[in-house]
Amino acid sequence: MNKTKFFLILWVGMVSATMALAQDEISPERKQAIDSLALEKVRDLSKYISIIGNKETPFSEANRVMERATELFADGAQIGVSSLKRPEVEYFNVRAYFEHLMALNYDKVTIKWYDIQYISDLERQPDGTYVGVITIYQRFEGTSDDGLEYKDTTKKDITVFVQKKETQIGGRIIDFWDVLLGDIRVAETTT
Repeated sequence: MNKTKFFLILWVGMVSATMALAQDEISPERKQAIDSLALEKVRDLSKYISIIGNKETPFSEANRVMERATELFADGAQIGVSSLKRPEVEYFNVRAYFEHLMALNYDKVTIKWYDIQYISDLERQPDGTYVGVITIYQRFEGTSDDGLEYKDTTKKDITVFVQKKETQIGGRIIDFWDVLLGDIRVAETTT
């Protein structure tokens, strides 16, 4: 093979690879839609946690909501739990976290999330997945009829994964970007 053919084949290969990578890039408009979807999923999770933790929620309803909440997460994700009473953070897999939340030993539990925002922009990883971080503040209040009371505010960082996926609709393969939540790490816990 002569040098001209070799360089032509190499150039075509590089152009093809560059075009394939460009197809996996997120346009500014698509990124804005993905950011909105990620924030919507975090807000949904906030509502689900509030319902699951509420002692007045019927067991069957809490289980139904738990299933919906679990679907928001990537496989293997963990959620951190902290307390002012202990220095270490305990991490649970997603399902175990929700079960722990349902089993809290209070007669009334109120959980509110606020100040939900991106703290890091989506960054492309070598495997084509995009990763970002959303921060939230969680206000937890638990009270018991016998006078037991606990309150804290926890800053949490939620990892967000954005992956290109395919689905088949009407016999056609359609590409779309999907958002899944990853680990929820405790950044700090205060009164």
